[in-house]
Amino acid sequence: MSRALHKCLILVLVAAWVLAACAPAAQTPNCARPETFCVGLVTDVGKIDDKSFNQSTWEGVKQAEKELGAIVKYIETIDAKDYDKNIASFADEGYDVIVTVGFGLGEATIAAAQKYPQTYFIGVDQFQAWAVDDDKGNDLPNLAGLIFPEDQAGFLVGALAAMMTKTGKIGGVFGTDAVPPVWRFGEGYRAGAKYINPNIEIFIVYHNDVGFDKTFTDPEWGAATANSMVDKGADVIFGGGGKTGNGAVIATAQRGQYAIGVDTDQYYTLPEAAPRLLTSAMKLLTPGTFELIKAAKDAQQGRGTFPAGNYLGKVGYAPFHDLDKEVPAEVKAKMESIYQMILDGTLQTGVPPAKPSS
Repeated sequence: MSRALHKCLILVLVAAWVLAACAPAAQTPNCARPETFCVGLVTDVGKIDDKSFNQSTWEGVKQAEKELGAIVKYIETIDAKDYDKNIASFADEGYDVIVTVGFGLGEATIAAAQKYPQTYFIGVDQFQAWAVDDDKGNDLPNLAGLIFPEDQAGFLVGALAAMMTKTGKIGGVFGTDAVPPVWRFGEGYRAGAKYINPNIEIFIVYHNDVGFDKTFTDPEWGAATANSMVDKGADVIFGGGGKTGNGAVIATAQRGQYAIGVDTDQYYTLPEAAPRLLTSAMKLLTPGTFELIKAAKDAQQGRGTFPAGNYLGKVGYAPFHDLDKEVPAEVKAKMESIYQMILDGTLQTGVPPAKPSS
């Protein structure tokens, strides 16, 4: 290489380095700017990739990114004492909407909605008692609780389990019943099974023997509990409660029995269980979350009113997928009949909104 060419190459490299050094750094979106629409999600102590509740809610936020042009971000809560801090980290940055996931974040979400009145809050699985009392002074026009009739979804899959069991024994493995939605799933499941067969034997266990930080993140316990039920003759098992429920679903499927998922259609999120996944008790979290985010953006732009208070989402049951041929036509017809009666109110589950105090 000639000396002149060598010097030329050096000059080119130096020039490239200078240009790179002087180039402006990637800008962090300024969520305080009116033209920037930002949505933050704070999980409970579960993970964003729980293949269930948090993940389905996050998909609703991601839909807002795709369809509304939102800037989106999430924070996974490690310790419950960080609820306030995690919410505030979004609010202080000027986020327009903050989604908090789970019953445990209820009080922190109310406190944040009071502190940041210009921010819209969506509390998933958080019933807003202030919305049904007579005190107008405690109303929060910037907070909506996305709630679901979990007892109805549980009832549907309980009825299915009772029609599909060959042993007359079914099971349910759940996180703590101190969380009303989890309790409604479990007791709805019991009620649906009894509706079909009052004499059916049902094993239902809630993971109440650990702290709140463990009850939804214990797949080993879920698997062990499901296996013990299979050992007792249960041939259909419903798992509900984050990774704990997932452990039960996977273990049941691996034993060759019918498994039932929760929250979303877990056929797509638990491939280990998919071949034996009979159905899932579905809370339509993704569309419910997106609907409220869109309502917040519309309200912000003067195109409507944010539906503060309690916003009732929809429930259902997932397709039978790989097991479709194993479900008799009369069972399918009965399931659709039950679903329609639940939707039109002619069939009530009999499950109260919360576990009665003992």
